[in-house]
Amino acid sequence: MNIPVVIIPLAESFEEIEAVAPIDILRRAGVRVIVAGLDGVSVVGTNGLTVQCDMTLAEAREIACDAVVLPGGMPGARNLAASADVIALLDATRAAGGYLAAICASPAYVLGAHGYLDGHKAVGYPGTENQAPSVAFGTQAVLTDGKVITSRGAGTAIDFALAIVTALMGSEKATQLAASLIYRA
Repeated sequence: MNIPVVIIPLAESFEEIEAVAPIDILRRAGVRVIVAGLDGVSVVGTNGLTVQCDMTLAEAREIACDAVVLPGGMPGARNLAASADVIALLDATRAAGGYLAAICASPAYVLGAHGYLDGHKAVGYPGTENQAPSVAFGTQAVLTDGKVITSRGAGTAIDFALAIVTALMGSEKATQLAASLIYRA
């Protein structure tokens, strides 16, 4: 089995738990996770946590991936939505049959606003739905609809990460990983 590759772009003022939980859990699952900074390799989150990225997003765009994972936070989600590199990465990943995953404000601000949620069900942070008025947002913690995985916010970050593991590596791997984390034991 090929090792899945996931790119997680980070923009200034990203929501830390929504980035760090998927980074950690996906790496524990054996996924190759590439953390890519929009404007450099050192990115500061909304609560002041500085993350040293693996590379810039411009560099990461050259790497084929199985999924793109977008953390939320404000104005982090807005910064992702305004990035031509993020949109190009999403386009390339979708065209190659990969997964698009977003949490918190990013489902509406990035995926919804740029048409990636058209024809899909989604969830996101309450109150962000107005950024994607054509999308019917649900209230589940995490929702996988085809190749689109969305989640509501910081409190659902572990469930979000495990849903991505399920999509890329199967439910058995996700269940084993959740047990090793003593998650909902």
